[in-house]
Parts: sequence; structure tokens; C-alpha cells
Amino acid sequence: KRALALLYVVGSHFHPTFGMIVALMERRGILMEQKEHVLLAACRLPFQDDERFQSSLEELRSLTETAHGEVDKIVIQNRNKVHQALYLGQGKLEEIKTYIEEHEIDLVIINDELSPSQTKNISDFLDIAVIDRTQLILDIFARRANTKEGKLQVELAQLQYLLPRLYGQGKNLSRLGGGIGTRGPGETKLETDRRHIQRRIDDIRKQIQQVATQREQYRKRRKENKAFQIAIVGYTNAGKSTLFNRITNSQSFEENQLFATLDPLTRQVQLPSGFQALISDTVGFIQDLPTTLIAAFRSTLEEVREADLVLHMVDASHPDHVHHEKTVHKLLKELEADHIPMLNVYNKKDLLNEDFMPVSLPAITISANDPIDIKRLFDKIEEVLMKEWEPYQTYVHASKGDMLHRLSKHSIMTERDFLEEDEVYFVKGWINPDHPLYHQLRKE
Repeated sequence: KRALALLYVVGSHFHPTFGMIVALMERRGILMEQKEHVLLAACRLPFQDDERFQSSLEELRSLTETAHGEVDKIVIQNRNKVHQALYLGQGKLEEIKTYIEEHEIDLVIINDELSPSQTKNISDFLDIAVIDRTQLILDIFARRANTKEGKLQVELAQLQYLLPRLYGQGKNLSRLGGGIGTRGPGETKLETDRRHIQRRIDDIRKQIQQVATQREQYRKRRKENKAFQIAIVGYTNAGKSTLFNRITNSQSFEENQLFATLDPLTRQVQLPSGFQALISDTVGFIQDLPTTLIAAFRSTLEEVREADLVLHMVDASHPDHVHHEKTVHKLLKELEADHIPMLNVYNKKDLLNEDFMPVSLPAITISANDPIDIKRLFDKIEEVLMKEWEPYQTYVHASKGDMLHRLSKHSIMTERDFLEEDEVYFVKGWINPDHPLYHQLRKE
């Protein structure tokens, strides 16, 4: 790890993008990254629900492991309120310092977001690198970003987070070396002055705006083509990418890790009736998702806001899945996407008890790896849409094959009979009242 940090520091001196090359080499396995030994610390307050608190700690452990850290110890202190300067009490920090010295800990991660002064004070007290939950999540996002837009969004979030923390942070940043909390496009800029960082933030915002404009033009074309859009959303690691791959027969990155998908993917899918739609896989949500990330990823998250139907993926086997659902609903509300029709998809049914009951309706319980369940899901999607749409029935002359094709593609056709004597098709089904075909059918 020290050699890697030295390679990073020396190389960055000669070229500012060297850190990105090192990170890429790490991901490709060219450089073997040693796991950092991590101590997690949390403050439990009187009003916090015990089960929720334990769940947040387990989530912090998972986040740490996703960032290639190894959790050696978890320290919890019960307090009436967070210590204004040190987060935890001085006595508890003394205990932590002793443990660090005896067990060669590399990094301390705090379960909450720290103020700039708290981060500096704890780092000085313990004489070790200290990051908080927000910086850990930013680090994971930096690992996951692959597209130009994703990298820009992560760098923007990192710089916005670091800007108020620059004063007096040089020592803590140097303690971090090249490990957890320093990765990503912004890592070579951490020691620069405020004005340079502010200029970089302004530049990134302009670039993101350009990409967002292109994305908006693409959305506009999809709307003009009247493409029906389905968005898969859910708490991170709920199985969204697995479902996306099974539905579309594609190969997006699929792993039992948090935030495996950052850049939204869109594919075409055909439902049993012949109805065609576009389906998108999106970034996973998490409780206490940093506001800087929500702001930076707004253009990506707006894919959800443009959807005609939301598939809310839930890991039903998770002990805190109800809270996860609430987190997703809250973020959808912040994105002004809570009005969109939703189907709740409870995943991992093979791990559930027989008496499991969905919290939110309409709902279906599936295993994303089961082809039969994927067929059931398709049928359920059509069932949900039929409740939202308007019924129609019409006669189409045999010579109007194009009209039949359009109805098959843009509506849920439930009946199609050829009347030989009249040379017409009797067609029955359900159609989106916002689609131009609906108005054409009304006229006929």
C-alpha cells in the first residue's frame, strides 16, 4: 500500500492524470491493492431506534468492504448528543487510539457526516487518517464511474464536499495516502487552493450541463417517438442489474456489491402482448445519500422522472427492507417522480418465509434469476398498465397492415380476430390515453 501511495504521489507530480491511471491499473488487476485495516466508529443517540442503528452500522461495514477495506473493529458510544469538537468523548477516543497503536489500523471511518473541524480534530487526536460516511460513499462512486458524465458528476460531488474542508486538512489528507477516501478524478486536486477548486467546479458544471443538454435532446426524441419508458429503481444491491439483464438478455455489470451501477443503461424490451418499451437501470439509492451526490447526479437521476412506469426493486430478504422502501420513496419525492405509476418488485423470494406480505401495492414477489418469475413479472406489468390505461375495440381492414402493427407495438392487444367475410380484423385491448393512436381510435 505504501509503495502504491508513493507511486501515486511521485507520478502525480509529473502528470495530473497519473492518479487516474493508477486507479485504472488497480481495477484491471495490474496493481494488486492491499486491503486497508479499518476501525468503524459510531455515536448512538437516545432517540435512535436500535434496529435502525444496527442496520446503519452493517451498511457502513458493507460500504467499507465495497471500498476494499477490512473492518477490524466497530466502536460504539452511547451519548446524549454528539461531541461538538470530537464527535465522540475524549475517553472513548483514548481507547480507540490505544487499539489503533496495538493493531496497526490504517483508517478510521465515522458512521455520520462530520464537520470539517471534527474531521481535523479527530485525525489530530488519533494521529491517523479519518473519513466519514459521505467521503466513503464518494470513494465508491469514484470507483464505479465509467462514462465521462459519471466521472464528471463524481468529481463535482467530491470537490463540493472538500471545498469547505480544505483549511487545515493537509495533514489528514497526507495521512490518507492513496487509499480509501482519495480515489477518483478529483484526487490530484485535493491540496490546491480554494480559487482553483472553485474554477474547476464551475468548469465541471458547464461540462455536465452540456452532457445534460445532449441527454435532454435524446429524451425529447424518445418522447416525440412516443417510446414508453420503464425505470428500475431501488435501494442499492437490491438486484436491479440482475433483473435488467434477465429482462433484456444483456450483460450489464452485476455483482453483490453496493453501487455496482452508476451510469444508467437503456434497452428495448417487448412484453407478451407485443407491446414495446424502453427500460432503464439506474443508480441505487441509500439512506443518508450525500446531498452533494444527489445534486451532482441530478441529470442521471432525472431518467427516473421521465419514466412512464417505475419498477421499484426491493431486496425482500433484507431485515430492514421496509426502511429501504421508505428511503426510495423519499428520494423519488425529492426528484418529483413520486406521481409516476409504480410496481413494487419484491426480489429474492427463495430466501423468504411463506408468510411474507408485501408492504406496498401493487406488488409481485419474484426471484430475478428465475425465468418463470420474469414471465410472471411481464404479465404483472401489463396488468398494472391496463389499470392505468383506457380500453379500446376497433375494426381494422386487412389492407391496413401498418395500423395493426402500430396497435401491436404501442398498445396491449388482448384480442385479434380476422372476420373473413368482411376482410377486417376485430381488435381489442388497452392503450395509453396520452398516445396519438388513442385519439385516432376515438375518431374512428
